[in-house]
Amino acid sequence: MGLLQSLRGREEGQALVEYALILALVSVVAIAALTAIGTSVVAKLTEVVTARQPNQI
Repeated sequence: MGLLQSLRGREEGQALVEYALILALVSVVAIAALTAIGTSVVAKLTEVVTARQPNQI
């Protein structure tokens, strides 16, 4: 009986590791996407602020 419980525990541990790897992969993809989007958002906001400022001579 102890052997069956041991094998069951290994499967649960394996599933936990798989979920952790998936979470890590999703996190890396999300960070990469937000970094790429963030750069264009900063550029657009800079453009808007520049356009809203009155021309100073």
